[in-house]
Amino acid sequence: MRVAAVQMVSTPVVQENLAAASGLIAQAAAGGAQLVLLPEYFCLMGHSDTDKIGVRESEEGPIQAFLAEQARLHGIWLVGGTVPLACDDPGKVYNTTQVYGPDGAHCARYDKIHLFSFRRGAEAYDEAVTILPGRTPAVFDAPCGRVGLSICYDLRFPELYRAMHEPALILVPAAFTYTTGRAHWEVLLRARAIENQCYVLAAAQGGVHPNGRRTWGHSMLIDPWGDILELREEGAGVVAGTVEPSRIEQVRTDLPALRHRVM
Repeated sequence: MRVAAVQMVSTPVVQENLAAASGLIAQAAAGGAQLVLLPEYFCLMGHSDTDKIGVRESEEGPIQAFLAEQARLHGIWLVGGTVPLACDDPGKVYNTTQVYGPDGAHCARYDKIHLFSFRRGAEAYDEAVTILPGRTPAVFDAPCGRVGLSICYDLRFPELYRAMHEPALILVPAAFTYTTGRAHWEVLLRARAIENQCYVLAAAQGGVHPNGRRTWGHSMLIDPWGDILELREEGAGVVAGTVEPSRIEQVRTDLPALRHRVM
């Protein structure tokens, strides 16, 4: 199965971001991608953390309609990075990955469980101020096998991926900061691929945004042995490659670590 990760440098203007995403999705589909992953916050990288509350959607809305239409238009599995969805707290949102099938039908939802917090000097983030955490891991079935959903900071919590029960592919839409991405992004992605003996596809924000934030980028596809197959360091673009079930089977046969687990 041909898969692609879209890297973006999103702005505070939703329509600008949807237009940029549309072009990159079309590029990925033209390259043969059957599954396309958008980055976290693909639709909005606001000037303030509270900006996402102003564009939050309920069960439907223009951002979700855009995703469904793009999936149907290109006949692809489209994994919509994250969309701010309404929750019971009027001052917060869920940071949600929505998945649409090739017919445009909604087929999976995952609300980000682990919320990022970081402080070093003048650099500080606390997602819990505006985001309500999810509680439940989520997977869906695609032609390549079971696909596990996660978002950005989830990457630091390997127990989440164990709960996916040996997926063929793990997806990681993200907006890693430059500081934390430079230190940990690649090693964490490769570790998740190695320990789960599966492919990992990561779609990142990658550049300097109008709000002054700099994201790390380095969208990539990693194979079950931990090898990086494709990589884009910075700037908008597409990373693509093929998920081969035979490669997963080979790695799990050669090194049957998943069968050796005792916990």
